[in-house]
Amino acid sequence: MMLQTFVDTFLDYLRVERGASQQTLRAYTSDLGQFITYLEDAEFVGEHPRDIKLMHFRGFIAERFEENSSASIARKISALRSMWKFLVRRRYIDDNPAELLSTPKVSQPLRNYLTVDEVFHLLEGHQADGVLGLRDMAMWEIAYGSGVRVSELVGLNLTSLDLAEGWIRVIGKGDKERMVPLGRKAVKALGPYLSRRSELVSQSSDDPALFLNFRGGRLTSRSVQRLLDQHLLRAGLDTSITPHGLRHSFATHLLDAGADLRGIQEMMGHSSLSTTQRYTHVSVDRLMQVYDETHPRAKKKKEEPQS
Repeated sequence: MMLQTFVDTFLDYLRVERGASQQTLRAYTSDLGQFITYLEDAEFVGEHPRDIKLMHFRGFIAERFEENSSASIARKISALRSMWKFLVRRRYIDDNPAELLSTPKVSQPLRNYLTVDEVFHLLEGHQADGVLGLRDMAMWEIAYGSGVRVSELVGLNLTSLDLAEGWIRVIGKGDKERMVPLGRKAVKALGPYLSRRSELVSQSSDDPALFLNFRGGRLTSRSVQRLLDQHLLRAGLDTSITPHGLRHSFATHLLDAGADLRGIQEMMGHSSLSTTQRYTHVSVDRLMQVYDETHPRAKKKKEEPQS
């Protein structure tokens, strides 16, 4: 089908010009491929995107509701809208009927996070025995102190560090680079680990990765999850917390302490402020405190002196 050519052009645009992540590319490739299969099964006779009408989009989405979650449906609609918007912008077609699709409401479940006391219990109760213990201590301090994604954490190299200035260079989604501050505790924890990191270096390979496994290779995201499970269990904390939970805790605690939301957005590498808002959880008490202290209509007027 000729439509596949337009899909390939759109995916190339996402990869080359927009720097889309591999996860996004895989999802959009799957969603758009399903749409083409739907058209073929429905014996669609058109060959060009201009031949596709709103009823085709609605028929495709309607068939997905029984087997897909609301979030998955919303993503498929987003893929169709994005591609047809691209086609309009490139003047392959004149209008975008996918814009008329209704997006289902997607619930936003509260993500796992730790309280400040729980984080302190995890970090201060950690036994930094041997080079592996020192490595883990440095990992948790960076994960919580800088709010990096687990993929960014395991992607750090020795050259990513600037301990003198207290920064790390992170490669995030879409290969976008950003500088993230290191906390004082993270810098302190890195020192002992770096002094013994050579004990993990393999004779056959000197991997530039900051965090190495016992074989001398780069740690994987799955390994970090397994290690965190062990430390949470040892600390008597909720073992359902993921490495992402440390990132969520980072954002929540900063915002709860009064940090600027846009500053948190920059540190976390979010392209949209709404994404940062979904990753945070602020207590009602804190919200009311901010309201009482800052809103003009919330401030109590000082009593005027009696004459």
